[in-house]
Amino acid sequence: MRRYGKHTDEDDIRTRPGRRNTRPRTNIRPKHEDAAEGLVLTVDRGRLTCLVDDRVVMAMKARELGRKAAVVGDRVALVGDLSGRKDTLARIVRIEERTSVLRRTADDDDPYERVVVANADQLAIVTALADPEPRPRLIDRCLVAAYAGGLDPLLVLTKSDLAPPDKLLELYGHLDIPYVVTSREELQAGTAVARVREQLDGKITAFVGHSGVGKTTLVNSLVPQEQRRTTGHVNAVTGRGRHTTTSALALPLSGSDGWVIDTPGLRSFGLHHVDPSRVIHAFPDLEPGTEGCPRACSHDEPDCALDAWVAEGHADPARLYSLRRLLAARERKEGD
Repeated sequence: MRRYGKHTDEDDIRTRPGRRNTRPRTNIRPKHEDAAEGLVLTVDRGRLTCLVDDRVVMAMKARELGRKAAVVGDRVALVGDLSGRKDTLARIVRIEERTSVLRRTADDDDPYERVVVANADQLAIVTALADPEPRPRLIDRCLVAAYAGGLDPLLVLTKSDLAPPDKLLELYGHLDIPYVVTSREELQAGTAVARVREQLDGKITAFVGHSGVGKTTLVNSLVPQEQRRTTGHVNAVTGRGRHTTTSALALPLSGSDGWVIDTPGLRSFGLHHVDPSRVIHAFPDLEPGTEGCPRACSHDEPDCALDAWVAEGHADPARLYSLRRLLAARERKEGD
């Protein structure tokens, strides 16, 4: 039986739409000009806890961001339900430009870099003077990552009641790095906390250190309203501690406009991602001397112009030694 009449027109024939392309596609994405500003406090399995004004809001990354991931410290734009009520979820539609980035790789042979913290002003490298023993190679690697990422370093030496700090401070004295020395008794009495706070007020500070050095204990003393688990112990055989912090977390510093970011304990700090040429920027007294260096100079080779620059009295030889020690840290393992 004929479905249509004898004189049919193409416009009269019904066509079934395909399963795909049922609506026109466009590359134009919404600008979300009315999106609210927020700060990422922590990330847990695809869910991001953000601070929007004075509310804590749970959010997820919008599909339009692709593989770009937000990390603790990121300033983001959010839309959707921003009430902060239970079982509500907002969307992160934009990640603002970062002022600094702390990156690391699993090891020096791993090309995959992981952003640990964004927009921090300084990196507090927490090191115990004993139990466990200091690991200068790991400190050097953290310093390289700080300089490469645009963060100012700060040394926080703990457990001075078990060993004196003189030897370690002498090793880093020519780098002009600010430092604070603490003991267990001073932490309990609160006097050490006051000295550390002087270095943190008005800044966003990321705390790093290998397990067992007392990093989380110090953070708990600085932010008593947010106690994190500190029941880790140091293995008597390996001299290393157990992780007590499993994810980075940004915490407001009480009585100040500063922020503290506690990060998981480190076992290693890969520097595969670091361009050695950026480390020289942390040595402004040496940087002018590199103008005579050959192209792609590693600053640790026979033709390096820094040797003549220092010999002429433009900079302290100890500073050049410190620079080359940090540059060599990228080629050495922490345990070397």
